[in-house]
Amino acid sequence: MKVLFFTREFPPYVYGGAGVHVEYLAAELSKLMKVDVRCFGDQDTTSDQLSVTGFPYDNPIFNKTDDKLKGVLQTLSTGIQLNADDIDADIVHCHTWYAHFAGIVAKLCYGKPLVITTHSLEPLRPWKREQLGRGYDASSWIEKTAIEMADSIIAVSKETKVDVLKYFDVEEDKIQVIYNGINLQEYVVTEDTSTLSEYGIDNTKPYVLFVGRITRQKGIIHLVNAIKYIDPDTQIVLCAGAPDTKEIAREMEESVQAVTRTRKNVIWIDKMLDKKSVIQLYSHADVFCCPSIYEPFGIINIEAMACETAVVASAVGGIKEVVVDGKTGILVPLEQQTTAPFEPVDPDKFSRDLAEGINSLVKNDDLRRSMAINGRKRVEETFDWEAIAKQVETLYESLIK
Repeated sequence: MKVLFFTREFPPYVYGGAGVHVEYLAAELSKLMKVDVRCFGDQDTTSDQLSVTGFPYDNPIFNKTDDKLKGVLQTLSTGIQLNADDIDADIVHCHTWYAHFAGIVAKLCYGKPLVITTHSLEPLRPWKREQLGRGYDASSWIEKTAIEMADSIIAVSKETKVDVLKYFDVEEDKIQVIYNGINLQEYVVTEDTSTLSEYGIDNTKPYVLFVGRITRQKGIIHLVNAIKYIDPDTQIVLCAGAPDTKEIAREMEESVQAVTRTRKNVIWIDKMLDKKSVIQLYSHADVFCCPSIYEPFGIINIEAMACETAVVASAVGGIKEVVVDGKTGILVPLEQQTTAPFEPVDPDKFSRDLAEGINSLVKNDDLRRSMAINGRKRVEETFDWEAIAKQVETLYESLIK
């Protein structure tokens, strides 16, 4: 059996959880079958079981295109290019809307069974219009078309399956819940503190950590607003880069500047660090905070748990299936607006509640250590890539039969 992955992200160009997912799933599946990855970029590697080919995204033909539409039109163009070489795989598997148009073309032109993994859903990300303008209508149409014509849909959580059934016209038996995973040998506690020293983090004092992109979805602004309620002796480490828009980048800068006028132990690392550096940050953090307002799964939480760090996270989406409240972390209730943009009804209360959860764990060494041990155990039992890859293989086999 052979599978073809269509994906925007693949190493060395990974900026989000979907890219992490594709990287590790491809590696694990290549132990079971041949895997062909076609992605956005200039990658070109081949081994016995895994080949990776990048296709250009920055096409000069779009140099004069409106900035908000440019990304969508480039995506459609690259989607065609991904299909230019003959497809000899048994299954085509797409990841994120950026790759879905390529999957639509592959199913129509090559007659290949199509699998879609729903890492996120456009109807639940209305703030994408800030980034894409009317291109958001196009991305939404692409996603809807691909999901509704797919032969099988992988939901990364039970909550995501509910969302797929709510927003798309699909039969329930076409949807299978298969969680994200983690490399348990790579994500382990390290004693190395070189990254902490590089960025001025005092390893003798507690710190709370955020890792992620600067987007509405990740809720980082709510964590920044919570800083004034966090114990003054607790350092705040924000490993946050790749802003969606200039507007949210400016909002982030202004919010951090406002906090640092009166508080000096806020460290903002405004770029996406390599894995070894992030693993150091996870390993030495007292608390990891995930303040997302939308999160189908939340792979960053299992990364933190694998590195034996207690988690404070918003009780939304798939996070509720990852973090066990009171055992591996604290889930913070989030009352959201029932219509777009799904922001907190009371943002200040949400920020206060985040701070309360963080403060309670920083002050309680025994509880924090218990959550650290339980978190690592849960990751080992539930989110191992080897078991997840076998579930995906079984799904492929059912489609071929």
